[in-house]
Amino acid sequence: MTNSEIRPFRIEIPQADLDDLTDRLRRTRWADELPHEEVTDGVQTGPVPPGWEYGVPLSYVRGLVEHWRDGFDWRAQEARLNEFPQFTTEIDGQTIHFVHVRSPEPDATPLILTHGWPNTFVEYLDLVGPLTDPRAHGGDPADAFHVVIPSIPGFGFSGPTRTKGWSSQRVARAWAELMRRLGYEKYGAHGNDAGAIVSPALGTLDPDHVVGVHVNQIFSFPSGDPAEFEGMTEDEMGQLAFLQKFNDEMSAFAQLQATKPQNLAHALADSPSGQLGWIGQLLGEAVDRDTLLTIASIYWFTNTGASSARLYYEDRHAEPLPGPTTFPIGLASFAYDFRPIRRFVERDHADLVSWNEYDRGSHWSAHDAPDLLLSDIRRFFRRFR
Repeated sequence: MTNSEIRPFRIEIPQADLDDLTDRLRRTRWADELPHEEVTDGVQTGPVPPGWEYGVPLSYVRGLVEHWRDGFDWRAQEARLNEFPQFTTEIDGQTIHFVHVRSPEPDATPLILTHGWPNTFVEYLDLVGPLTDPRAHGGDPADAFHVVIPSIPGFGFSGPTRTKGWSSQRVARAWAELMRRLGYEKYGAHGNDAGAIVSPALGTLDPDHVVGVHVNQIFSFPSGDPAEFEGMTEDEMGQLAFLQKFNDEMSAFAQLQATKPQNLAHALADSPSGQLGWIGQLLGEAVDRDTLLTIASIYWFTNTGASSARLYYEDRHAEPLPGPTTFPIGLASFAYDFRPIRRFVERDHADLVSWNEYDRGSHWSAHDAPDLLLSDIRRFFRRFR
């Protein structure tokens, strides 16, 4: 018999774990990198450190590690996180941690938001207030949502996964059960990054209850059929070239995690600076340093570097869901993120009802363009009132 109880949860990291982290940070052995170069153009300009072309530079990691050790206040961040009502429940043998904030508006739309990798549930916390109580944030109370923000199994306080097969589809099935347990008959879904894979899977697997799916990316790519490239515009070819460049130069993390995630797991479990560098490669400048260190601390204290990486492996080995999808889907695409090619999206999604492109914001728009993301989510779900 499964335990379907929903239990209140508070983050309470033992002081011994904080002391161990501080000790490890003090004893960091720094990675080697190429020496600084002297740049001359008729004038001596001084030493120039290596950039990001080889990967995350030492200067980036060193500065963050020093702040993590000497300036970052985990207890203050822990108290802030605990301001949000959190819970755990067991679904399919796995602990599921989630934030659940009900709106004061009785007719609010239930909305489940799924974070990406290497992010955590922290991704959406700054949106909770405006989403649940727009009246108090200068918005229309009709745009209110009851908000559910789970931690993907294998991430953070959902803890490491203990069985094989926790693909995005299995996560989506768990989300459907979670929303049922919370008493939501009809609900919407939003996702970014990994969440933009989980959320459409949820729309496919729970079509009687999901009213619509809103995402920041739609992962529709060429199938390999040459006919698909006929009549492509110059802009579409440019988007395709960008995708190819990203795949060639920036996808090493995805290839490793989708093939042999355990290879890196030993380093991530033993080195906080290594964990920081590994997630910093993608979060980069999109988040402030205290937010980045909060996310890194969650991975560190829960030892979920390995299990979060396994999501990539499980997705690569999962059977694809049948398509095209038939639920309403909407896209908010941000300037410094890859932009899908519409013809491929329309091939894979029969009910594309919203497509908005923005001139700012990154892959992590909830952090660096929250106003745009909030507006787009509100506008998309108005049609389902």
